[in-house]
Amino acid sequence: MNIHYAIHEFMATNLITFSPDTPIETAIDTFLSHKISGAPVVDDEGKLVGILSEKDCMKTLFEASYYNNLGGYVKEYMSTEVTTIDVNETLSNVADNFMNSRFRRFPILEGGKLVGQISRRDVLRAIHQLSKEEQSS
Repeated sequence: MNIHYAIHEFMATNLITFSPDTPIETAIDTFLSHKISGAPVVDDEGKLVGILSEKDCMKTLFEASYYNNLGGYVKEYMSTEVTTIDVNETLSNVADNFMNSRFRRFPILEGGKLVGQISRRDVLRAIHQLSKEEQSS
């Protein structure tokens, strides 16, 4: 099996994203309505500035108990230290990154701009597809 396939063949490109100024309530509603557990946060130029996860959103509960206010904006809760993958990276290197991290997904950048996202499940789908192709050849 050729595991040096470029990830652009397997990454998701139709992403739900947030801006830093998205109200946190809107983000939580989006997570629930779209059944997703995280999303990239991008600025007006499409540059990745953070990631918002379900775990990040749970911080609102502690803020509410302290400040007596359940709310705020994505920029107050998002993680800003984000591990990214270059669009030209290979599938085998991405799999290695997943095996050595706790993350479920990585944003994909090209020239500093967000162009997609790859998840553990995307890598599993790629392995499945590649093994089927190898069996049929």
